[in-house]
Amino acid sequence: MDERVPRVYGADADDPDPGPEPGRVYVELIGGPLDGWLVDVTRWPADEIAEGAALITEYGAYGGGGRAWYSGRPGQDSGRWWWDGDSA
Repeated sequence: MDERVPRVYGADADDPDPGPEPGRVYVELIGGPLDGWLVDVTRWPADEIAEGAALITEYGAYGGGGRAWYSGRPGQDSGRWWWDGDSA
């Protein structure tokens, strides 16, 4: 059984514990190159959390410096963002 802790977006690649921290608020990324990762939105305004984000990643279709676009879905779990696609 796989008991991996989800990786937090922005954690250092060599961080021995890249998982979530207690007392923080996260959204889970669904689909795309960062599927299963978490984004710390602890200090984000509610409207920005609802909007989503373009996250810099080397894992998307455009390689290093490309963006993976994630956003919330009306009527869906507010603790999740779904992949909308990649861009340069």
